[in-house]
Amino acid sequence: MNAWSTAAGAGAGAVAGSGVGAGTGPAAAPVEVERPTGKGDVRPDLPWLVIVWNDPINLMSYVTYVFQKLFGYSREKASKLMLDVHHKGRAVVSSGPRERAELDVFRLHEHGLWATMEQAS
Repeated sequence: MNAWSTAAGAGAGAVAGSGVGAGTGPAAAPVEVERPTGKGDVRPDLPWLVIVWNDPINLMSYVTYVFQKLFGYSREKASKLMLDVHHKGRAVVSSGPRERAELDVFRLHEHGLWATMEQAS
């Protein structure tokens, strides 16, 4: 007698000795899943803003250099952003998906700049 002939005695589709299909294990309970109604709090995928804050430590020329190096900005754009940081206390230097914003903040921290991120409103 082979495994298939003993399995046939245990029930259709059962494998001998496995307990599968033989009614020996607990039955799986059905799971209820609610369908979305469209009334939930669905937020659009808004971009994340990377903000550099003014600090009393870094030189303006260094901040300009970091903006050029990390973001590939022209000297003019990097200088304008640096002046925004200096005069207004902050400047948005990049925006995009959350993962990219997290990376940009990390890289700015590596260069000694004070940076945070927030979701656009």
